[in-house]
Amino acid sequence: MLLIGWILFAGNVTEAQGIRTPKITLAELADKGAIRELVDAYAHDADRRDSLDQANLFTSDGIIEIYDSEPSPATKPVAILQGRKALKSAFSVLKNYDVTMHFNGQSDIKLHGDSATGETYCLAHQFWKDHDQRILMTIGIRYYDSFLKVNGSWYFAKRKLIFDWTDRRSSVPRLPGE
Repeated sequence: MLLIGWILFAGNVTEAQGIRTPKITLAELADKGAIRELVDAYAHDADRRDSLDQANLFTSDGIIEIYDSEPSPATKPVAILQGRKALKSAFSVLKNYDVTMHFNGQSDIKLHGDSATGETYCLAHQFWKDHDQRILMTIGIRYYDSFLKVNGSWYFAKRKLIFDWTDRRSSVPRLPGE
């Protein structure tokens, strides 16, 4: 409750200690919170390898564009997936891993009424066995997102998935107490 009070207070502050703070309404705060929950649900569903729920986080014609580096006018995506059926099929590839774990970092969300844009940082960890050797792949990912509010709920309209770097190595599991 104290946090809510602070947020309400901070939302009305335009300048404190020489730092300008943009005013934000409760509706905007709620929308940003709902969008962040959407971003986190995507990572959660990926880790549970629930491709149907993950695909349903998108509008019916939602798009993912995949890039190996920062998109530019001269860069073409490695792959473009559109529609929930194509997304569900693509997300099911995560079932090839024994374990996945996504950690979302900072997000920058800009609201534009019933649409929004954002950038989110993510570290994805994926484990699998290759000839009796456990492999760990860690990927530095960024997402450029376009969101759409439909019937009061937020969805991904378009997601640019950018692989900034990949680290693949053998992994030796350590048991508790070792």
